[in-house]
Amino acid sequence: MLTVPQPSVRTLRSQIGAYVALTKPRIIELLLVTTVPTMIVAERGMPSLWLIVATVLGGTFAAGGANAINMYVDRDIDKVMSRTQNRPLAAGTIEPRAALAFAIGLEVVAFAFLWATVNLLSAVLAVAACLFYVFVYTLWLKRSSKSNIVIGGAAGAVPVLIGWSAVTNTLDWAPVVLFAVIFYWTPPHFWALAIRYRDDYARAEVPMLPVVASLRTTAVRILLYTLLLWALTLLFAPVAGMGDLYVGAALVLGAVFTWYAVRLMRDSTPKHAMRVFSWSISYITLLFGAMAVDQLIRSGL
Repeated sequence: MLTVPQPSVRTLRSQIGAYVALTKPRIIELLLVTTVPTMIVAERGMPSLWLIVATVLGGTFAAGGANAINMYVDRDIDKVMSRTQNRPLAAGTIEPRAALAFAIGLEVVAFAFLWATVNLLSAVLAVAACLFYVFVYTLWLKRSSKSNIVIGGAAGAVPVLIGWSAVTNTLDWAPVVLFAVIFYWTPPHFWALAIRYRDDYARAEVPMLPVVASLRTTAVRILLYTLLLWALTLLFAPVAGMGDLYVGAALVLGAVFTWYAVRLMRDSTPKHAMRVFSWSISYITLLFGAMAVDQLIRSGL
């Protein structure tokens, strides 16, 4: 016999789903993809399962809180952009005050949890990334500068510092280079998406590079940043003492990324831009995966 869910059950499920959506889970996944391999490199093997779980969980709280605050601040432009009209605040699923309280609560929990289970340095880095993302990128640069994602993207590079500090309780040149890798990966990754949604950003008056510059100029910038990214991934090998597996992966993956960027420069269409965007996600996943496997093999695991 077919049963119909009670309205209260549907409402509870939809509310839980809306609060989860506030944290932008897909972005969190990308951040965590970089954290665990960094921990493996810092450990020169597999860290304890508890440390990995604690770092990932704390990092999820911190990133989720930052994303929720970003959504709170940007609720006005999210209503204008077709890509973001269905977000919880833009759609009116959650009240702004409740969303802000939820976001701040996540940040408090993240700091306390990381301090209690990992270390103070990791906790401070996590909250600092949130503050930078909110105040420097969201509140200042996003609506005022074409370099918004270049500078603001630094917040997304902090998880590698958190992963390293979780294992060593300190920082070194290796995580700094990894920070630079993510820093230079972010603009070509995001600019490619911004080409696809150029009209959306223009309508919302957000000066993303494809809005304020020609598609040709954007494509050239993507290529330049991709080349710098490729160089940094190779620099990481001697700085962190990586093996042949990682070096080979960095060479091949960087070559493919460059090829996609060159194609976009020759034909700066949304179709080719989305291919760059899709590959950028695969690229960072495969690169950090190779990094982890390289160290696990060398450690004898």
